[in-house]
Amino acid sequence: MAATTVLGIESSCDETSAAVVRLEGDVPRVLSCVTAGQDALHETYRGVVPEIASRAHLESILPVVRRALAESETPLGSLDGVAAGHRPGLIGSLLVGTSLAKSLAWARGLPFVGVDHVVAHLTATLLDRATVAWPAIGLVASGGHTSLFLMRDPLTLELLGATIDDAAGEAFDKAAAILGLGYPGGARVDHAAESGNAECLDLPISRLKGLDFSFSGVKTALALAARVDPSPHSREDLAAAFRRAVIGQITRNLAVAIETHSAPTCLIGGGVAANRLLRSDAAALCERHGCELRIAEPRWCTDNAAMIAGLGAIRIARGERDPWDLAPQPMSAIARGARGPKRAAL
Repeated sequence: MAATTVLGIESSCDETSAAVVRLEGDVPRVLSCVTAGQDALHETYRGVVPEIASRAHLESILPVVRRALAESETPLGSLDGVAAGHRPGLIGSLLVGTSLAKSLAWARGLPFVGVDHVVAHLTATLLDRATVAWPAIGLVASGGHTSLFLMRDPLTLELLGATIDDAAGEAFDKAAAILGLGYPGGARVDHAAESGNAECLDLPISRLKGLDFSFSGVKTALALAARVDPSPHSREDLAAAFRRAVIGQITRNLAVAIETHSAPTCLIGGGVAANRLLRSDAAALCERHGCELRIAEPRWCTDNAAMIAGLGAIRIARGERDPWDLAPQPMSAIARGARGPKRAAL
């Protein structure tokens, strides 16, 4: 099978990213990935401001795409297709990336495909790595989603569980705000927790029916504990206790899914996949169950276009393309809601 080379564009939230990925057999090889972040623009607000984000995408998108093509030494004429993350995300931000992707594909007569950002986080675990054994349990833990899937292949997923309120990454950001650790919060809570005593406080872990998640209760419990003045616990101790509760809920559901479906592989992607406790606990869990763990490399945990191009290349290599009127959507069609097998990009 001939290699398939795809330009991917990611603009769902506050990262403007472009990447060139070549699919060789079943392995997506990253030739380049260029990302422009916006943390400095949103730090004052301790969260992403949609209008600011979309304007920043407009300023950054063309330089980022040009640099990605140059670094990969791939002229537009050598591409086999163009992919863009078209859901979920901020509509104004998604419009920037999808509009440019469609324009480039139409001008060059190339296939265009839209990619579900949530599923692309799982494709990030496959970048530059050997083929995995299917089926797999897939976990996406990010700022906007915490979802658990049974994956028959990279494009066929069945939702097993999802958060009913906050996503894990959102909970970490709110915890950072409560503890005064700054923005973005996930990495700062993780760093503070490394020097804290996780046993100082037993924060609640929600136990829902099935494999759904809930993180609002532990966030509220942390807020109440942090209000005690004077507090018997340091910020580092509270961060460690919070991290233990959140990761504990994630790994508990992950263990049930692996046991129930006897999956030979576990894939974990999303921003929270960079959390050190999740990485170590997931490794120990998979070792106990004889399951191969594929967790995204830290550079592919945050939003990036390499995962978009990788999933897009898989679709294009199968002869798929989307219509020019494919519209950006604020929600994922697969990360929450009705259970049952679904195609990633339908």
